[in-house]
Amino acid sequence: MILFYTLHLSPPCRAVELTAKALGLQLERKIVDLLGGDHLKPEFLKLNPQHTIPVLDDNGTIVSESHAIMIYLVRKYAKDNILYPTDLIGQARVNALLHFESGVLFARLRFITDRIEYVQTAYRLLEDTLADNFVAGPTMTIADFSCVSTVASLMGFVPMEKSTHPKIYAWIERMQQLPYYEEANGAGAADLAKRILLAMKANRKA
Repeated sequence: MILFYTLHLSPPCRAVELTAKALGLQLERKIVDLLGGDHLKPEFLKLNPQHTIPVLDDNGTIVSESHAIMIYLVRKYAKDNILYPTDLIGQARVNALLHFESGVLFARLRFITDRIEYVQTAYRLLEDTLADNFVAGPTMTIADFSCVSTVASLMGFVPMEKSTHPKIYAWIERMQQLPYYEEANGAGAADLAKRILLAMKANRKA
């Protein structure tokens, strides 16, 4: 059994969920209550001294950080190399988009309440990047799972115009056709937006 320390509100955790679903893997989920400080407890720090989620425990092999986990799962359990290519060029394209997700898209989540222009810039960069059906080329890869988990979360706070971002909308629609998309990502992204908006409303009243 593969243990997965996660929180469905987290985009990186949902990216791993999408990967596991694509591979047909069953994960035993261990919910980490960040507000309750579960990530700071000694037993969790033994798994990940950086006290972040997600964390994977595959029969004693501990892997942290969503991109590393996704690559590990594909390398160990995939029946082919589609989700994470083995050829140098294909792999470089996927790696580039994984870094784009963490350094640009995910980094913009911190600005959803006060600097939405930063998020809108990230949208434009992604729109320009989408030269094919998927973010790293003509076939779906783990880079799509990583990017869509964050973009779906961002869109819950900063709307995106379909007329100015047609390629992103078309890409999201392709991802939403996955039979496991809503369970692994859509519901969590919607729940994250709902909870933060409620918290913001409560803070304004305080």
